[in-house]
Amino acid sequence: MIYVLAALLPPLGLLLNGQVFSAILNLILIVPCVLLGLAFPVLFLVPSIHAVVAVYMKREDRKHREVVDAIERHGPPPGWRP
Repeated sequence: MIYVLAALLPPLGLLLNGQVFSAILNLILIVPCVLLGLAFPVLFLVPSIHAVVAVYMKREDRKHREVVDAIERHGPPPGWRP
């Protein structure tokens, strides 16, 4: 659901995902993309793509952090050799 919100309303999707700085950057990015998007329509997609990629990276970082925390708490998996 957060990906749909990030694609349709990029700054709001980033804010709800806990990325305040990225939301501000996205708002700043929207202005030139709308102005230049009149000449190059593909630029209308840039803020949405930025938001979706930022949400994805944040979620992957959370997953990675969970795995690292689990390994630190419980040790490496059985049969694992350094």
